[in-house]
Amino acid sequence: MASNPSLLAIIFWGIVTFSLLVVIHEGGHFFAARAFGVRVHEFMIGLPGPALRYRSKRSGIAYGVTAIPLGGYVRIAGMEPGAEDELLGPALKATAVAGAMDSGTLADTLRIPRDRASSLLRTLEDWGSVQHRAGDEGDVYRPLVTSAEDVDPAQLLAGERRHVYAGLKTWQRITVLSMGVLMNLLTAILLLTVTLSIVGYPQPSLTLAGVAKASPAAAAGLTAGDSLVAIDDRKLADWPALLAAVASRKPGDSATVSYLRAGTPRTVTVVLASHKQGRLPFLGVISKETQYRPSPFKAAGLSLQWTGLVFVAIAQFFNPATFATSIQGARSVVGISVETARAASSGVADYVYIVALLSLSLGVMNLLPLPPLDGGKIVLELVEKVMRRPIPKAVSLGFSLAGALLLFSLIGYLMYSDVIRYVIAGTG
Repeated sequence: MASNPSLLAIIFWGIVTFSLLVVIHEGGHFFAARAFGVRVHEFMIGLPGPALRYRSKRSGIAYGVTAIPLGGYVRIAGMEPGAEDELLGPALKATAVAGAMDSGTLADTLRIPRDRASSLLRTLEDWGSVQHRAGDEGDVYRPLVTSAEDVDPAQLLAGERRHVYAGLKTWQRITVLSMGVLMNLLTAILLLTVTLSIVGYPQPSLTLAGVAKASPAAAAGLTAGDSLVAIDDRKLADWPALLAAVASRKPGDSATVSYLRAGTPRTVTVVLASHKQGRLPFLGVISKETQYRPSPFKAAGLSLQWTGLVFVAIAQFFNPATFATSIQGARSVVGISVETARAASSGVADYVYIVALLSLSLGVMNLLPLPPLDGGKIVLELVEKVMRRPIPKAVSLGFSLAGALLLFSLIGYLMYSDVIRYVIAGTG
């Protein structure tokens, strides 16, 4: 049983790892939005709250670190769900002409209730079309666009819509939503490819590390250091070939094993026994692992294979027959923090490896068609495309709330399981 790292190490590596993964994910959304000319208000490391920030004079984007530096977020203009208010254009025009606007004045100008006027101004602020300033006499919004009296409100609003998420075409919005997942997957594949190519991974060889006591191999005289060559003139290419050759026989069968000892060819006859855990044939040899370093091309192929296995593992959460097993192997932020601290203490390669696997898992999990995950948002975008109209805001928020409750329930259960596993039972 591996010893648990110190609490300080667990907290440190948990924060570093989750922040790194989320920044990579949010960076995908950020760069996609900027590529389409969409305004971005903030790109922050940590949970929303008090923060140290720097605002770029060129782009107006605020970058920084919040008081709780766990994870991160990007705030993109115009992602508010629901249909666009038909008075948004006139509200922007009135604010631009006046040079400053508060909700009461806008309500009088457009002859609408004050709460609707407040909502219009908040939407324009979210779009980056007006700037909010808290004054002694109340909230004031100053325009970031200019307009003359004769400019059509719809034309003025159309110019602003080109710079917000809501103004993008469906395929562009889906691209913005998908880029976080894609960045996680690409990061994982790159890290795995580099790590496998440089460091490699342990692979069983045909050289023996030892033999089991009272086993057929021990009875036949095989010892550590022997290199197996063939069974019954069937040449062995690797360890899986040996396992296949033994499995093709029955307990009690005799097999001629050819091997090298100190470079000298030898042959011995072995009578296979029955494994104590079943009726499978048993030889009783223990492989000596070697560090195998595949070529970059082969390492990339292995990385893609592992990516596919993560997709399969996540899918098993939705199969009643495999759900119980899948949930036992899952970890919450508690378990992941412990495992990343252990990996970091083992070396750079182990830490990079676990970061890559976590990046894969984060990317795949976010593809699930469950709001508020990216996959759920993509589904809502497709539904709106088919319906040819926006989903009502209350419905969209309801779906997101239901999805969030389901996710937090799962997270809560996993955290409870991890506390039992790592803290109370002291295993894992």
